[in-house]
Amino acid sequence: MADAQTDSRLAELEIKASYADDLLDELNQQVWRQQQQIAQLQLELATLRDQWRDNGSPTMRSLRDELPPHY
Repeated sequence: MADAQTDSRLAELEIKASYADDLLDELNQQVWRQQQQIAQLQLELATLRDQWRDNGSPTMRSLRDELPPHY
């Protein structure tokens, strides 16, 4: 009887470990995708900063200067 209980508990632990491994793989993939997105956003931010520097600092503009043409 003790061997059957041990086998049952061992099987349950193996199943839980398998689910944990799957979850860990999914989390690793998500972290990798987020890191790729962060890297892309950092690159875009650096590009925007360079463009801003090249064009000089923007002057204060009135919102009326940006009214759509139909006004």
